[in-house]
Amino acid sequence: MADDGGGGGGRKHSCKTASETLEWIHAIIEFLKPYRFFMDAHVVNFFKDKLWEAVDREWLDCLRKERAEKLLHIPSGVAQDNWPDSLKEYVLTSTSLSLPRDQADLLEAFPGVRTSPLNNVLVQGMNQKKKHEIETLAAVIGSIARRTGARTIVDVGSGQGYLAQVLSFEYELSVIAVDASSHHGSITEARAKRIEKHYAAKIRKSSSENKVFSIPKAVTCQVLSPTMLEDVSSSLLQANDLENPTISRENNDDTPPEGHRSESPFPSKANEKSSLVLAGLHACGDLSVTMLRSFLECDAVKAVVSIGCCYNLLSEDGNKEADNQCGFPLSAGAKSASLYLGKNARDLACQSAERWRNLGEADGLQNFELHIFRAAFQMVLCQYYPEVITRGTTIGRQGKALRRKHHRRILESNGDIKSAISGTEFAQGVESGSTWAINPLLNDPSTYPKSLNGKSSSVDRYSVFVNYCKAGLGRLGLHDSQDIELFSLWKEAEEYSDLVGPYWALRAGLGPVLETLLLLDRLLFLQEHGNVLIEAVMLPLFDPLLSPRNMALIAEKA
Repeated sequence: MADDGGGGGGRKHSCKTASETLEWIHAIIEFLKPYRFFMDAHVVNFFKDKLWEAVDREWLDCLRKERAEKLLHIPSGVAQDNWPDSLKEYVLTSTSLSLPRDQADLLEAFPGVRTSPLNNVLVQGMNQKKKHEIETLAAVIGSIARRTGARTIVDVGSGQGYLAQVLSFEYELSVIAVDASSHHGSITEARAKRIEKHYAAKIRKSSSENKVFSIPKAVTCQVLSPTMLEDVSSSLLQANDLENPTISRENNDDTPPEGHRSESPFPSKANEKSSLVLAGLHACGDLSVTMLRSFLECDAVKAVVSIGCCYNLLSEDGNKEADNQCGFPLSAGAKSASLYLGKNARDLACQSAERWRNLGEADGLQNFELHIFRAAFQMVLCQYYPEVITRGTTIGRQGKALRRKHHRRILESNGDIKSAISGTEFAQGVESGSTWAINPLLNDPSTYPKSLNGKSSSVDRYSVFVNYCKAGLGRLGLHDSQDIELFSLWKEAEEYSDLVGPYWALRAGLGPVLETLLLLDRLLFLQEHGNVLIEAVMLPLFDPLLSPRNMALIAEKA
């Protein structure tokens, strides 16, 4: 498997061993130290807190003259020759310290693996992103299960059971779908029964002998633990304890008889435990970390495939002496650095360089404008409704559905799924609790007023800002007061509005390196337990434009 950050962009670091991974982590920490102001910042406070004052003036003077297209390439490590040397160093070093994201060659990493397009029955309810992820991940998990001889896959944070059902019906694996939501469990089981009928009919018509499959078993579980997994492993070998019918070619009905319990498809010896593979596709926050702990602590788990997300939901503790179960830092090496990121920095780790790069100049300008209006609106709230800021009230995502409809129209008209996804996700941003597009005018580029140089005129922008504020106050249940001096606030903000794009792009440039730090911490945690491992690697499984959180942490036990 590919297992290091070597390759393009001047990358000099590797994570093949624990010492190399720790060295990489320390290099990232040293690089981040001067840029704490970016990590702690929230762009909604850009005008209120004069965030631009913390940035090198030479950088901003240079970037405020650049086209949006060049700003959008900063998170990808693209610097222009005419930029100040210190700025070029910032951009290039950030990229060199980040894990490479280009999708891995699966055949090289998993010899013999095959990804097959899913049939129409299995893909019902999946969008293009989910379909791509499931097709790829299911093939990888199937390969790992064969290699380790694991009998059952535990799909952690299974949601509606898409991955579990593909593994069951297409890869003929025994699957336990674990989710904290009983509602999700009900959906998983109902969906599996519909799919089951299709496969039962297909098997009856097939000439294949002894072909069997089992529907996934949905389990509602609030806490994933080694004890829970040991119980699952033991119970899997007791067929009467599992209501998980197996359909075979010989069945005459689409569904098994009421109360039917088949023998386990895996023969076992007395007191033997079934071996497991833990898999999590975008298991949120601490759940991905819990998977890694459970993998090490449970003897029955032979391999883990973890693809994390929602770093903003990670618990965090900067006290290296604390004996806790926090999500970050996880490894002893990272704990020794006494590093504390904070929620804004963990939010920032969710930025996607690929989606920034592929956004396009027009959408880039529009989204920078959305940030301007939202940050200017924050000044209105602070000056006239300070209790809203004190309460931490969020505006919500009123513009989200409108943006999705707009980009769905793009998709239907030209089939450009990557354009539709990147525009939608970028417009949403990753600043939790913040929405840039409250007013419908801001969600449809065709209605957005432009001047000859690609920017809105001062009068047009002010009229949009007034509408934005009215919609925002309405969203918060506040009355629009005649005493609010919107024009003076807008003029105060507009003077520095051309710095929002450069600032936001510079800050987003830290996103990939911050995510790399979080992921290397998890990898190092496993490497520090090398006595029980065969290997632990980091691998970009998905197309990063379709699925920005594409890094899989894969580990196997000896």
